[in-house]
Amino acid sequence: MKNKAYPLYEIAPRITSVTEMLDIKNEKMPDAVAIRFRKGKDSIEEKTYGQVYSEVKKAGSWIDKNYGKGNHIAIIGENSYEWLIAFMGCLVSGNVVVPIDKELPAAEVEWLIKKADVSKVFISKTYSDLVEGIENISVKTLKELYSASAEESDDYKLYYPDTDETASIFFTSGTSGKSKGVVLSHGNIAAEISEASAMFDPEGKSTLVVLPFHHTFGINVATLMAYNYGVVIFLNKSLKRIKEDILESKPDVMMMVPLFIETFYKRLVDGIEKSGQSKKVERGVKLSQALLKVGIDKRRKIFKEILNTFGGNLKYIISGGAPLNPFYVKEFRKFGIEILNGYGTTECSPCVAINRNYFKKDGSVGQVIHGTETRISEDGEVQFRGTVRMQGYYNDPEATAEVIQDGWYSTGDLGHVDEDGFLFLTGRKKNLIILSNGENISPEELENDFQIDPGVNEVLVYEKDSKIIAEIFPEEEFMGNQEYFDALMAKVNEGRPAYKQIAAVKLREEEFIKNTSKKIIRYKNIPQ
Repeated sequence: MKNKAYPLYEIAPRITSVTEMLDIKNEKMPDAVAIRFRKGKDSIEEKTYGQVYSEVKKAGSWIDKNYGKGNHIAIIGENSYEWLIAFMGCLVSGNVVVPIDKELPAAEVEWLIKKADVSKVFISKTYSDLVEGIENISVKTLKELYSASAEESDDYKLYYPDTDETASIFFTSGTSGKSKGVVLSHGNIAAEISEASAMFDPEGKSTLVVLPFHHTFGINVATLMAYNYGVVIFLNKSLKRIKEDILESKPDVMMMVPLFIETFYKRLVDGIEKSGQSKKVERGVKLSQALLKVGIDKRRKIFKEILNTFGGNLKYIISGGAPLNPFYVKEFRKFGIEILNGYGTTECSPCVAINRNYFKKDGSVGQVIHGTETRISEDGEVQFRGTVRMQGYYNDPEATAEVIQDGWYSTGDLGHVDEDGFLFLTGRKKNLIILSNGENISPEELENDFQIDPGVNEVLVYEKDSKIIAEIFPEEEFMGNQEYFDALMAKVNEGRPAYKQIAAVKLREEEFIKNTSKKIIRYKNIPQ
């Protein structure tokens, strides 16, 4: 199919709640494998849609019987089947689930628990010390809940919520200040699953989930949307085993953040060079590109060895969570892997735009999903309203009023929409560098040009004393090589107007301070 507009997909059912989704899958495909995960070091366990349905009902029954409805229940721990059952068990029992990042320090976990009025906690035993000593909460490990639930009957009557009832409180990453609790309704989550599913066809049978469940991208899109499709979901518990899990799960599609994509690419290129295959790959690229020009696609055969490092079946990567340089899209495409850039924010459940399988534009984050409207404010800020927009920030009317006016959510991102409805982002409103001559510069634009260089591990561009500085944390073999990076600066500056040129490169010996989503926290890294 040519790269042009076409109808939305109808491969996954439209739902009004997670409860309804579970019902539908149990009714239509109870014996099909839904979820796979490692149990111990060497064994793989599988759960069918019927088994998941039964175990969610049992968890919901236990929660309802012991806690009742309307509680704010936190879940803390690594990705696991027990985590997922607890999450859905909370939703189908009429409770509000509050996912919390296991990597946070105990003091911040306590602050979030109190901020969200959490009274119950389900936690992985590994991280149980995070909640020790917190008053007025009931704590149970995820395995204890799972074991106790097994004794329950699965004839529990599931809770069917109204669309505007609160389902969850997700905390923002806090790259520019204190985390805020994003209130998502059952309707928000259901709309996200339904509308995002209509934009994309996984064209396969399996996916590997590597994104953390405590983020909306990890749970609502990578996991629940995949469940709605009916593909087999393999749960990655630890990034230390990601290579093994890719080979085991042989995913057709994966959801990733740019950091993973950039890391995969650099390791892939490094492996090609060290194995002496660079010339062979270059010839393969030239051959495949020539064949594509006459309508013949042999990339998956020519680059079979490279594709086998991703399990052999990987065709699509959905990228979200942060901007991705178009360079990586073009590089992976050479080997037959299509990266579809999307855009989302926790406040919009999260995905609001995505490039489609056969209608996409490099450099854009795609078209806005059905049921959501977009507009660009007078100062260039991207705004949304519609079915996926949050209810507001929990117990914070002032912060809510700052970002929602007349139903429109202001993202803080700058961008524009083209004639085909594709959204292009140009930077963050708060990050803009405003020079004394009145010129505005988006640091992300300059950072992207540095980031693709093999010597750059991390980079941050900022203004200091009316000069634009690029501060770089190099890859290990480039540490301290000022001459190399001065030459790179000259290359980046080439062809740019004087006001957009980097004045100096500063090298650092330590990584930038990042949040647990692996995003650089600008306000903690830019020297005052």
